[in-house]
Amino acid sequence: MKDKVIREVYKVLEDRRDNPIDSYTSNLMKDDNQKKAEDKILEKIGEEAAEVIIASKNDERLVPEAADLIFHSLLLLVYKNIELDELFHEFERRRGR
Repeated sequence: MKDKVIREVYKVLEDRRDNPIDSYTSNLMKDDNQKKAEDKILEKIGEEAAEVIIASKNDERLVPEAADLIFHSLLLLVYKNIELDELFHEFERRRGR
């Protein structure tokens, strides 16, 4: 299935949340002295969304920038303890299934 890689990424993100290591994603999901974890993640989503817009307007790097936006959106869902299947069910609901 094409969703296999998304599921694998999601599992890694869940593991980084549940078993933090010194990694980019673990650090984003931890509060620090300067910012709350959720604020850090939301800022990244905002940055990535802007980069998608610029990439589209410039006709360059749209796929990698879109992947970054999707990655950070998945990271937020993991941080908020939302199961990946909830996202898939929402897409199915929108398709009338």
